[in-house]
Amino acid sequence: MIGRAINRDIDIREEFDRNEHNKKEIKWRILKTINDNLKEYKRVKKKLDFNDMIKQLIEKETLPRFKVIFIDEAQDLSPLQWKLYDRLKEQADDIYLAGDDDQAIFAWAGADVNRFINEKADKERVLKYSKRISRAVQEQSEIPIENIEGLRKEKIYFPRDYEGECEHINNLDHVDLSTGEWGILTRTINRLVAMQNELKERNLYFQNNKTKSFKKRLYEAHVNYNSWCRGKILDEKETKDIEEYIGKPIEDWDPDLDWFDAFKEVEYEDKDYIKQMLDNGEDLDSPARIFVSTIHAFKGGEKNNIILCLDQPNKIKKAIKKSKDKADEEQRVWYVGITRARNNLYKLKAKKKSNAYKL
Repeated sequence: MIGRAINRDIDIREEFDRNEHNKKEIKWRILKTINDNLKEYKRVKKKLDFNDMIKQLIEKETLPRFKVIFIDEAQDLSPLQWKLYDRLKEQADDIYLAGDDDQAIFAWAGADVNRFINEKADKERVLKYSKRISRAVQEQSEIPIENIEGLRKEKIYFPRDYEGECEHINNLDHVDLSTGEWGILTRTINRLVAMQNELKERNLYFQNNKTKSFKKRLYEAHVNYNSWCRGKILDEKETKDIEEYIGKPIEDWDPDLDWFDAFKEVEYEDKDYIKQMLDNGEDLDSPARIFVSTIHAFKGGEKNNIILCLDQPNKIKKAIKKSKDKADEEQRVWYVGITRARNNLYKLKAKKKSNAYKL
């Protein structure tokens, strides 16, 4: 809430009074105390965050002169950032705004898409040809966009020359994840965690924005142990890691013992997961073919095949019933999810029928 208030360029009390928070989780007295302490901490420690830098630049009496300024993803600019834009455009011979209001999915963080839509320009150009999506995906992308009731720039764009396909699936058994490039997108972190657990149960190799799906240190120890069995001399760190997993000093290791049996101090599930993936021919040293993410975190990404999990929590459903702006933003979220697919889109049935997004 503190960051959103700053992005919106409003006082923390005004942000609180917008009532966009969970009243059971956030109380005004506690929020005010945290906000005051944060300000004091930054003052005493002479710390600046990104928004502080923007504010300082806005407040400067003079700014340098620019021949050209380019601003990308302009649909995600916050009111504070728009204030900086207003200062900068006075100092530029030319300024270019690039963005897509249909992909404005950060209003929850303070972004002001309406300012982007209403911004006047000497020239306006719509890129009519997508270099990413197939005809099937383009057709699906029109469904959520047609549900937007508020401001929207009317535009027509054409897919690339590839038919593609779109299917509803009930579970992961309906697609072959053993080959090809895949992205699996969820609306929430909770659904993302559940999906990762399911992929592990299926012994599938994947990665997310932070890490690969297996324990990297364990995998590297297994590689080094196998090398030792073939005569490699290990350094101190490699030896120490393996000793931890075997439970014995190097003098007591048995080179004839397979790593899976030798690593007695490791959870069976962790060892078995790596073993099963290797048996399936996965190259764990290379990036995973399967990438899992929330829709928001994957906004700039793309994959040949996308599985879109249609779960939509009750919390979000309640919020969009109270606000047309939030309802429109939700439609844009699903539009972004759909358009991450280059070739094929698979819409995965929600776990609970009552929580399904209708797509």
